[in-house]
Amino acid sequence: MTFRFLDNEKALFETLGAVADSMNILAFVVGGFVRDRLIDRETQDIDIVCVGDGIKYAEEVSQALGLSGKVVVFQRFGTAMLKYGSHEIEFVGARKESYSQDSRKPSVSPGTIEDDQNRRDFTINALAVSINSASYGELVDPFGGLSHLEAGVIRTPMDPDLTFSDDPLRMIRAVRFATQLGFHIHDETLAGIKRNKERFQIVSAERIITELNKIVLAPKPSTGLDLLSRVGLLNYILPEFENLRGVSRINGNGHKDNYYHTLKVLDNLSAETDDLWLRWSAILHDIAKPHTKKYTEDHGWTFHGHEVVGARLVPKLFKRLRLPLDSKMKYVQKLVRLHLRPISLTNENITDSAVRRLLFDAGDDIDDLMMLCRADITSKNESKVTRILNNYELVKEKLTEVEENDKIRNWQPPITGEMIMQRFDLKPSRVVGDIKNSIREAILDGVIPNEQDAAYSYMIEEGKKLGLQPVDIG
Repeated sequence: MTFRFLDNEKALFETLGAVADSMNILAFVVGGFVRDRLIDRETQDIDIVCVGDGIKYAEEVSQALGLSGKVVVFQRFGTAMLKYGSHEIEFVGARKESYSQDSRKPSVSPGTIEDDQNRRDFTINALAVSINSASYGELVDPFGGLSHLEAGVIRTPMDPDLTFSDDPLRMIRAVRFATQLGFHIHDETLAGIKRNKERFQIVSAERIITELNKIVLAPKPSTGLDLLSRVGLLNYILPEFENLRGVSRINGNGHKDNYYHTLKVLDNLSAETDDLWLRWSAILHDIAKPHTKKYTEDHGWTFHGHEVVGARLVPKLFKRLRLPLDSKMKYVQKLVRLHLRPISLTNENITDSAVRRLLFDAGDDIDDLMMLCRADITSKNESKVTRILNNYELVKEKLTEVEENDKIRNWQPPITGEMIMQRFDLKPSRVVGDIKNSIREAILDGVIPNEQDAAYSYMIEEGKKLGLQPVDIG
């Protein structure tokens, strides 16, 4: 088979091939670029393998492209990178690898293109295309990767026990590719993951989270998370999620399986957004249910306070998973803490006060919170779902109405602590905070409008109740 490069890429690859010819070395484009182009998947990264010095080859290519001095060299890894238009081109010399039992870092030595393909993780990533003029566009496929690509199969080129024992990260990569591409993992490869799952413990959290986030961002992320669970890897990554699995029964009363419920919520949400952190809020929204599960004769199964306990767990989970401990973590924590609030409003007469407080607490994240809450409606009882969805729409309408009238979202108090201290001649103290809180509660409860004049008058009255006398400030 002859590989076809796109018209706007031909000049680039012909230059790459001409430089390789001038250096008398063999050169190939390999891996993801070839795979994705064959299945019409958009790709920008180009991996080039040459049988020789990859760094020197990159430097020669940069000169031929008029980009002299633009090569970034990673001496430790023996690789070089060059940006050309929208492409990032990585160069490396063909190599063979050997691994020790206690590390996923290989011992590397120069090799042939066959050696380089042998070390690849999966057959669909071992495809190589020659860019030398004599064999330009010729596909090198020693493991049947093309047929596996056409059949939608993830399979290791070598014995899966050797592939996964050498580099256990490849186990989660198998799940990631299957999830992203909608492929299935070959039975022997799947069995190899299960046999070697304990080796996964030597993989760094940083490498794991990179792959896990790609699974979370897939079109249907539940496929990947459930596959991680079935092969035994999820328990090493996020055991708290695995612990959601199962249904407890007492006197014939059971609760929903929160593992499958969470997967459904995640997929519901993913159909509406590709925001990574909003998707993480779906993954973690019920994470504390095993901690709060309780059965009583009067109420059956309850999970009271799971949103509060779950919010407390978020920073610990983010730290362990090497997720960012910044505004993104706080965003997920907020959505976990608030995820029941909109739904609870559908079960009661919606008051302006309750809506104001929700707007105040959610701020600019109210729309994301509402999206999460809608995704959280997963009951198999169709009439219940219809009722909750109808009430959910009423809550949305009420949120819009109250926000237009009261401007509570990202509310800033109309009366500051400095104004209170100045009017009553106070120093910073608890009483200043008490007056501020009273003003805030009065606005949220609708006692006074969200306006400075009304808030100022209320401040004077609250101060007098506390025995304070306003002073003349001219």
